[in-house]
Amino acid sequence: MTASAIPAAVIADAVAAAGAYLRLTQGEADDVLTRATATALALGEAYLGTAIVTRGFGDVIRPGPDWRLLDAKPVQAVTGVTALPAGAAPHVLPVDAYAIDIDGDGDGWIRFPVTIGVERVAVAYVAGLATTWADVPAAVAQGVAALAAHLFEARASDAQPPAAVAALWRPFRRMGIGAAVMR
Repeated sequence: MTASAIPAAVIADAVAAAGAYLRLTQGEADDVLTRATATALALGEAYLGTAIVTRGFGDVIRPGPDWRLLDAKPVQAVTGVTALPAGAAPHVLPVDAYAIDIDGDGDGWIRFPVTIGVERVAVAYVAGLATTWADVPAAVAQGVAALAAHLFEARASDAQPPAAVAALWRPFRRMGIGAAVMR
């Protein structure tokens, strides 16, 4: 899976939240807090199994008649499917060459009911929990701010992150059991 970077505006808003959590005055937040916040966002996404902010993703999969699960969640839309033929130029597949299903939990699925003659396909899609930092659920945002503050304050030690972060994030955590599909 490839993902576009978390938007700079979201990181800036999260840095402001972490700075407020730390009770820093305007301008005290520096590159260290920005890096700590970007890391907290990335760790949050890894723990949650969910993209916190909506952005573009891409998976390269083997096409076939079975449903294939897209990696990032929750999927908002599939924006393109491109055939990647060996030794030839990539080309966009027509919409009748594949089927898409986005279920109620935001899992995105794709399958290819007809043989398309390539071994790899790139699927571009948009996934994420919220479109802006203001739309991020309060508990998720609070967990990011608390973890960023911890990473900022404890940067010279090996102190464990606060248990409250996991407690705040746990209700939003998406976990899978086993491998749902072959890649």
